[in-house]
Amino acid sequence: MALALLRPRLMPSAVALALLLVACSGVARGQDTERIEGSAGDVLEDDPVGRLKVYVYELPTKYNKKMVAKDSRCLSHMFAAEIFMHRFLVSSAIRTLNPEEADWFYTPVYTTCDLTPWGHPLPFKSPRIMRSAIQFISSHWPYWNRTEGADHFFVVPHDFGACFHYQEEKAIERGILPLLRRATLVQTFGQKDHVCLKEGSINIPPYAPPQKMKTHLVPPETPRSIFVYFRGLFYDTANDPEGGYYARGARASVWENFKNNPLFDISTDHPPTYYEDMQRSIFCLCPLGWAPWSPRLVEAVVFGCIPVIIADDIVLPFADAIPWDEIGVFVAEDDVPKLDTILTSIPMEVILRKQRLLANPSMKQAMLFPQPAQPGDAFHQILNGLARKLPHDKGVHLNPGQKVLNWTQGPVGDLKPW
Repeated sequence: MALALLRPRLMPSAVALALLLVACSGVARGQDTERIEGSAGDVLEDDPVGRLKVYVYELPTKYNKKMVAKDSRCLSHMFAAEIFMHRFLVSSAIRTLNPEEADWFYTPVYTTCDLTPWGHPLPFKSPRIMRSAIQFISSHWPYWNRTEGADHFFVVPHDFGACFHYQEEKAIERGILPLLRRATLVQTFGQKDHVCLKEGSINIPPYAPPQKMKTHLVPPETPRSIFVYFRGLFYDTANDPEGGYYARGARASVWENFKNNPLFDISTDHPPTYYEDMQRSIFCLCPLGWAPWSPRLVEAVVFGCIPVIIADDIVLPFADAIPWDEIGVFVAEDDVPKLDTILTSIPMEVILRKQRLLANPSMKQAMLFPQPAQPGDAFHQILNGLARKLPHDKGVHLNPGQKVLNWTQGPVGDLKPW
């Protein structure tokens, strides 16, 4: 049965809403799960242990631990993957203490942990922190210099990755930090044909607190009584006073078109029942904001709410392992005014299958950075991604005295000591 038969324009809105929710009442978290078929399912369940070795540089604590000690907010914001990846690696079975046998080198530098009073990373400091860390490893070990970073990976969870700015226009103007152009970047930002996403990057989910989400789980028999759910900004008047730039107008379009639609539970309020409400919802909107990604994507998958992805050309986390086309709904930014028609036209059997796939525990696990780490989690998916890049191409090693990167390239402000 297609939900199109129940569209609100064909009947009074209250009746339409009631019929829709009755029709979807079977789409709950208690249904059978479904394993991902084919290579994606195999990749999702890969075990990286024994397939690679990582050497973790020992940096002065000013680059990492002292930052967290100074501002513990870094441990809970959506950029915290860089901290927990470090903690995971130092005790991981893939770590080697012998750099001569390492496949990859990791530099534990927390570029998003120098925060404003409002909790946002200071973009003008991040590139200086990164440059300083690279200068340190290149002067204390020989491994950076022999490849100029081609066998190194860095976690860069900023809005626009190693472009180190939260506004796209300025991020594009900056480009990726020149010293990172041979390294592999592990980043949340992903958009096709974008200067801030280099080929070979590993796209990861943003950090969402696993323990906090676990404490908000609702009973399995709880029905999904909300058709479409969203909580967040529709306009950012502080940073985009004229409107139209924030979220490329997509969030504003959601509000203007559906604020009075009974099928849409949308608001700027962020209630204490936010996590519970997502578990009571069938579809959860995941529109772009300043960047294409947000923690809503993680929350939707973990809570079994079908993610409605509104971000043109987005590159999603672990796309070789997670079948986003099968578990989510993609809506073009220009098609937001037709969102009600699109969602109510999806056949019931399609919704049920998406729900079964989302109910697969391995799908949820891959989106999380739990403490301690667990098999199949986001840490292991990152390692799987690194393992699949091995062996390195012969061209990663430079000839003696050969230089590729320009240490003086980039904005003048980035060259200041940190």
